[in-house]
Amino acid sequence: MPIKVQKDLPARAVIEKENIFIMDETRAISQDIRPLEIALVNLMPLKEDTEIQLIRSLSNTPLQVNLTFVIPSHHRSKNTPVSHLNQFYKKFEEIKGQKFDGLIITGAPIEMLEFEEVDFWDEIVEIMDWSEENVTSTVFLCWAAQAALYHFYGINKTVLRKKLSGVYQHKVHNRKTPLVRGFDDVFWAPHSRNTEVPLSLVEKNKEITILADSDEAGLFLAMAQEGKKIFVMGHPEYDRTTLDYEYKRDMKKGLNPQMPKNYYPKNNPDNKPVLTWRGHANTLYTNWLNYYVYQVTPYKLSEIKK
Repeated sequence: MPIKVQKDLPARAVIEKENIFIMDETRAISQDIRPLEIALVNLMPLKEDTEIQLIRSLSNTPLQVNLTFVIPSHHRSKNTPVSHLNQFYKKFEEIKGQKFDGLIITGAPIEMLEFEEVDFWDEIVEIMDWSEENVTSTVFLCWAAQAALYHFYGINKTVLRKKLSGVYQHKVHNRKTPLVRGFDDVFWAPHSRNTEVPLSLVEKNKEITILADSDEAGLFLAMAQEGKKIFVMGHPEYDRTTLDYEYKRDMKKGLNPQMPKNYYPKNNPDNKPVLTWRGHANTLYTNWLNYYVYQVTPYKLSEIKK
């Protein structure tokens, strides 16, 4: 898919080396079509890495996408230069008067905090409520999925006895649902988290449809309101080496982390990780953009309704 980004976005050079088609503003303007307007609320600490991962994940349909990077107005990033944020990001207060075809809210390494203890929690609640009337479909990733299930349905997270880190096998449910169209019966996906939303609690809520789960990792994929809300508990967008980076970072910090499961060949962290989840990750985002955004969003964004 041709994704419209600014010419000097650092992620652009990385993506172009992978032969993924993106375009700048000049070429996009010359095409006589309306691009999908997708907003990405990026809460991850290494924002440039997340930009690359999600641009890659959104790059597999013929649809044109105009991607807007957003941060909460009161969010303070410690790992991304202020110059990068000032140049490529908009604060939520700058875009809340707009409507979008799709919205992605990422995870964040704050899961050990109670939701109300997060310093920008009130604004995340505002963004989630705003999405109800201003966005056709929203994807909530990892911590954001936990936050949305808590805010909208009162289902709280629980702390795991040990961090869940690795690549796990999942099984598909309700496979006639377009979001999992093209999925194999079982597929692999990465997880990296210290908390979970118990599958048993989600199963009790009749408003939520479970689409994929894992015997080891629990809930992975669910949706509500016919796809207006999509919850992804893992990190299908992760690069080959993201879990490797996290594991070795925590080792250096003396946190004694467990080795990511089903990740390193022969369980040797000196070996290059095997990439086993990219195909299903691409299918997930392609299905979302096609069936839950493009096929249902109004031509005039002003006509988006709750």
